[in-house]
Amino acid sequence: MSSGDTKNIALITGITGQDGSYLAEFLLAKDYEVHGVIRRASTFNTGRIEHLYADRYRHKGGRMHLHYGDMTDSSSLVKIISTIRPTEIYNLAAQSHVKVSFELSEYTAEVDALGTLRLLDAIRTCGLEKQVKLYQASTSELYGKVQEIPQNETTPFYPRSPYACAKLYAYWTVINYREAYNMFACNGILFNHESPRRGETFVTRKISREVAKIHLGLSDCFELGNLDSKRDWGHAEDYVQYTLALPCPQLQAHIRSILFCSLVCFFPHPFFFSSVRESTPCSLIFKLFFLHMSIIPH
Repeated sequence: MSSGDTKNIALITGITGQDGSYLAEFLLAKDYEVHGVIRRASTFNTGRIEHLYADRYRHKGGRMHLHYGDMTDSSSLVKIISTIRPTEIYNLAAQSHVKVSFELSEYTAEVDALGTLRLLDAIRTCGLEKQVKLYQASTSELYGKVQEIPQNETTPFYPRSPYACAKLYAYWTVINYREAYNMFACNGILFNHESPRRGETFVTRKISREVAKIHLGLSDCFELGNLDSKRDWGHAEDYVQYTLALPCPQLQAHIRSILFCSLVCFFPHPFFFSSVRESTPCSLIFKLFFLHMSIIPH
């Protein structure tokens, strides 16, 4: 959060998604003015955030404002950023389904890879590279064919899908713009995180919904993909709280990418970092997180 009389204005791409909706809630609770980018659709796609309107039935009022735009349209990004002049930008927009990325590989690259480049260029076009703090939502899919277990900030990347390759491009683009233009721009590498707001085509919601159908006698079986895949899961709401810490001005203006890991969902501590062990109390995890952030070199 900004200090003094500076107004906190956040722009969220992907605000209608799982993470974007939780992030909007937290920012509004911190007295931010929140703006979100949404795509034009013939049906309403704001179900996860409609409760944030002052008048949820007419989709009006409050400190949340939505703007039509697209990560494939540079002009819309420039127009939105120049109009609202945000202090913080959270780039959560993505075609994030791994399987679909093989079927829509070019579109995935346009949104996830070049979309991030367009956003960074839009910030510079508007002359805000010294005022805006950018958070880029990266992914543990960068590790793909993992080279070590567990992974940390120095583990080599080995992407195994068009989605992961596009996100790797975005990851290095953020770093290059940060170093080339002295911008505040950081990556957050998030492992799998779920919630009741998760899309129904993702595995956790797919399993829970299909089990319910079987219990109700509406179905007798369902199909899954690769049963050999292993994932750690956390709760999206917890992940978003850590996301909020990254653009905080009390931390250094230029920070390296932070590895967000979750333990298996049955373990009571949702996060651990390279300096934290499984037995570390939650209170100490928070302290180590902020200490870790404050001493990381550019």
